[in-house]
Amino acid sequence: MVSLILSESALELVPSELKHHPSVISHARRLGKHTSEILLDNSWHFAAMKGIKNEMKRGRPDLVHFSILEATTIPLYLQNKMKFFVHTIDDKVLYFGQNVHVPKSYHRFEGLIEKLYQEKKITTDNDVLLEIKEKTFLELLDEINPSKVIGFSTKGTLSSYEKIAAEISDDTCIVIGGFQKGNFSDLIKNRIDTLNSIGNESFEGHVVVARILYEYEKTIFM
Repeated sequence: MVSLILSESALELVPSELKHHPSVISHARRLGKHTSEILLDNSWHFAAMKGIKNEMKRGRPDLVHFSILEATTIPLYLQNKMKFFVHTIDDKVLYFGQNVHVPKSYHRFEGLIEKLYQEKKITTDNDVLLEIKEKTFLELLDEINPSKVIGFSTKGTLSSYEKIAAEISDDTCIVIGGFQKGNFSDLIKNRIDTLNSIGNESFEGHVVVARILYEYEKTIFM
């Protein structure tokens, strides 16, 4: 079964070094939560985030939400022909069960993910819908054990979605960045067998997710 990893995703709770910043405190108060219980969000915490490590790759849970919706609302996922994982910038992994319907409203999504961070699992009728674990990208990749790892980056070899999709086999792992700007860390880039570029322009992750999965669906459904 093909696997998709949204890697180094800009999805995390407010880190301890920022939880006392005024912008974080005021936002948490509006939500009626502790600062350690809310997602880091550049829209609200811009002042707090200035100068932090990997600043441009953090604090965009909205973009991660877009990519999750693209990946979990298509036949490939709904027919259980794809495993989907979100690896976060702070080395956690979100596991998605079968036919998980992620809220389309961002505010409901935000509440769901914050609940997941607190409870570690979201279940219904004894089925695990979502689970979060402390795990690095390399540990996740070893768990999946794919025959080939395909990634997307502006630093990759120029190709097209159609050509890349034709090279995807049933046990391939597709890796797409879950961040706003920047490139994969060397640790991740070194584990990618084929790094592809689909043009000189940089596209947001959800666009790449949608297009490559559609092209792959065409090879198995049409």
